[in-house]
Amino acid sequence: MSAATKLTLRTMLGNYPNTKALKSGATRSDLFDFNFVEVKVANNLFKQVVREAKYDVAELAIVTYLQAKAYGKPYVLVPAVVVSRGQHHTIAYDAERGELKPSDLPGRRIGVRAYTVTTGTWVRGILASDYGVDINKVEWITFEDPHIAEYRDPEFVKRASPGKELVQMLLDGEIAAGIVGDKLPDSRLKHLIPDAELAARKWAERHHGVPINHMLVVREELSRSRPDVVKEIFRQLRESTRTAGLTDGTPLDPYRFGIESCRPILEIIIEFCHQQKLIPRRMSVDELFDDTTRSLGAP
Repeated sequence: MSAATKLTLRTMLGNYPNTKALKSGATRSDLFDFNFVEVKVANNLFKQVVREAKYDVAELAIVTYLQAKAYGKPYVLVPAVVVSRGQHHTIAYDAERGELKPSDLPGRRIGVRAYTVTTGTWVRGILASDYGVDINKVEWITFEDPHIAEYRDPEFVKRASPGKELVQMLLDGEIAAGIVGDKLPDSRLKHLIPDAELAARKWAERHHGVPINHMLVVREELSRSRPDVVKEIFRQLRESTRTAGLTDGTPLDPYRFGIESCRPILEIIIEFCHQQKLIPRRMSVDELFDDTTRSLGAP
């Protein structure tokens, strides 16, 4: 195929060790070139994916994708994990205000960037299933809209007043705990779940996988018309991940490729999304993929 007939794919992908070789051009294809949009934090552009269908290829939070699927957005999932991690360490409280345990949460207010964010969904599901927390008796305080414009938050979700910030509300005692993300943003904060790293590792061992944050998606029309291109996209991301030395094929490998490798964790997040009123029905893992992406394997 000549250079003149190569496709150019508008692509949104964050800067991570597993995407470095792909984004630098170290991995290439004769079928297409990537046209990468500049992005520091990929989730800032998730609305462009699901509201404007702006990209041919993108990374997308798995909960945002499940909602996109429910609302008929024109993307299909590729069985390739871009970001995954343990989630137990992402919820914190102000230790100077006294000890707080998961069992103390019902009846309290907890902050989260948006009700629909994937980290929040994982944390709520883990609190409910492993710590017995009735998450419907918590008042969830949010600061941003859902990525999917059509979705409406449940009645127990409330928006913080304009100008309020999650961490400051936590330090001021306006909320009891907050889902603050990967790093504790203030020295006063303490992980709500004790021994969070150990708890996350045991969770992953028990459930045969690390919680998925972001996966790859491609435009449905591209997958239908050019399965050869989609297979090459999959190959390049897998090669880029292996080039970084990040995938070893173990059960706790955070960078998984192929449906069967991803299936156990996808089943859990689908169930969590349904329980938390994020999607109207339980989907099967297989329906997230089409004939092209379903055939993409792990070898």
